[in-house]
Amino acid sequence: MYGNRKLTALAAAATFAFALALTACGSGGGAMTAMPAAAGDGTFGPACAGLPTDPANPGSLEAMGRQPVATAASGNPQLSTLVAAVQQAGLVDTLNNAEAVTVFAPVNDAFAKIPKGDLDKVLADQDMLKKILTYHVVAGKIAPGQLAGMHKTLEGQDLTVSGSGSDFKVNGTSAIVCGNIPTRNATVYLVDSVLMPS
Repeated sequence: MYGNRKLTALAAAATFAFALALTACGSGGGAMTAMPAAAGDGTFGPACAGLPTDPANPGSLEAMGRQPVATAASGNPQLSTLVAAVQQAGLVDTLNNAEAVTVFAPVNDAFAKIPKGDLDKVLADQDMLKKILTYHVVAGKIAPGQLAGMHKTLEGQDLTVSGSGSDFKVNGTSAIVCGNIPTRNATVYLVDSVLMPS
C-alpha cells in the first residue's frame, strides 16, 4: 500500500500471510453475513476503529463476513501487507477453503517490530514460513468468553491466551488490538506482534 514500507511489509506479510489472511476473512460461500460493520456488534479493541464502516467497502466487517479468507484479506486495510505473502506461501486455497478456525492475525504494524534480516530468512525458507503462519491458526471459532486458556495451533504447538473482557494477550506479549471479527469461516483476533513457535 505505501511504497516505502512495501518491501518490509511484503516480507512480513509472507511470514504471516496465513494468519492474516484468515483474520481478514472467512471461507467459502453462503449468503449469510456476519455482524454489521458497526463497532457495537461484539468486536473490541482500539484497532477496530481502523476498519471501514461502509458495508460496500471490502475491508468492512460486513464485507469480510461474506468473503473467502484470502479475498477478504485483500480488502482489510490493516492486513494489506499480507496479501502478497499469502500468494507467495501458496496458501490462498488453504485459507479460502478452511473450515471453522480462529486466527490470531498480526497487523501491518506488527511487522515493523521484526528485524529485516529475520524476515528475509523466513521468506527464503518455505517450511519455516508455513510453520509460522499455521502457528497463528487454531481449530474452531473461539468466542471472547472462551478465549483465555491454551489452544493447539494448526502448526502443532500450543499458544496461550490470558486476560478477560476486552484485554487479552497471546503468549504473554502480543496484545489483541481488535477482537472477535466474524468472517464466513473464521473468528479473527488482530494482534500487535507476530507469534513465533518454538
